[in-house]
Amino acid sequence: MKDFAFGKENFILIAVAVVLIITGFLLMSGGGSSDESFNPAIFSKQRIVVAPIVTVLGFALVFVGILKKPKDDLKSVAVNKKA
Repeated sequence: MKDFAFGKENFILIAVAVVLIITGFLLMSGGGSSDESFNPAIFSKQRIVVAPIVTVLGFALVFVGILKKPKDDLKSVAVNKKA
């Protein structure tokens, strides 16, 4: 796996983050209404509090997944310093 910039853990973190982001957006969306009347469900805690927190956590996890150094890279750096 020396040809890849990311290790296996990085790809797993990014995949979990993408799932969190999609879940957050699904929680934000809601059922449409067929009429023009006011629907107070648009102000539910799920849409206003929970969904944005889940989405932001997903974006933060993408950031961590990108910046985390792969373990293979750490081993190769240690080997190169000994030589």
